[in-house]
Amino acid sequence: EKSYETGEHAPGLKLSGCGAYKAAHHIIKTHAKVWHSYNNTWRSEQQGMVGISLTSGWGEPVDPHSQTDRDAAERYIQFHLGWFANPIYRGDYPEIMKKYVGRKSAQQGLGTSRLPTFSAQEKIYIKGTSDFLGIGHFTTRYVIQKSFPFLQVSSYHTDRDLAELVDPKWPAPGPKWLYSVPWGFRRLLNFIKTQYGNPLIYVTENGVSEKVQCTQLCDEWRIEYLKGYINEILKALNDGVNVKGYTAWSLLDKFEWTNGFSERFGFYHIDFKNKNKPRYPKASVDYYKKIISANGFPNPREVMS
Repeated sequence: EKSYETGEHAPGLKLSGCGAYKAAHHIIKTHAKVWHSYNNTWRSEQQGMVGISLTSGWGEPVDPHSQTDRDAAERYIQFHLGWFANPIYRGDYPEIMKKYVGRKSAQQGLGTSRLPTFSAQEKIYIKGTSDFLGIGHFTTRYVIQKSFPFLQVSSYHTDRDLAELVDPKWPAPGPKWLYSVPWGFRRLLNFIKTQYGNPLIYVTENGVSEKVQCTQLCDEWRIEYLKGYINEILKALNDGVNVKGYTAWSLLDKFEWTNGFSERFGFYHIDFKNKNKPRYPKASVDYYKKIISANGFPNPREVMS
């Protein structure tokens, strides 16, 4: 979406309303081709696994008793995670995506939907092409219904007819988009379990950056974030979700898309101004080391309620 709709990321194309859908369509078909290539050529010899890693937030209805809010939250997750996961696990784009993009395309006077379609053959070819699901997850939003008139320029964002809100009480130690909302992770993982047949999950990205450079390397907010989110994975495991592994984002401060080196997600502080790029451990290093060596929380009374 940032590469093919808004043009913020490379290749910087501004193909509003159709660019992201076309790019995603190619990604999904290409992913399936790679999976089949491995499956047919190397799997029998190597016994490896090929999956896909998808990054998704969680969408929570503002009013859980309101059907329109619940529907909007469902659209949030289907337009986000379901866009890629549904074809791979269930054989086609989410019904709600097809309905909304199709309807808005018709209102614009287009003969066909801006959301591409898979042929019957492609659906069969794509379905089941993931031995595990990689999940990147950082934050949550509250979601409400918001109608966008079809007179506006069409876009992925206006197709969903929803607005995203945050709770001002949520901690926001890092960039403006990243609020610490651990309970959203458990809900996302349970959604995956029920929607996609409880696939094998590896958490491939989860962490928080910092707004201000902490010269004392005292990133206690990162420790709190990790504690909260890892604890919610533990709860999800107790719910029966098939989570097999966890990778924190990230070992080192490094290049972060259009933010360059200004956004620091690392356990280790890097002095980018020094040509040798020396590394300094932040406080979170010790905390995470203990979790790794105990393969869990060293003090069971600390968490899980």
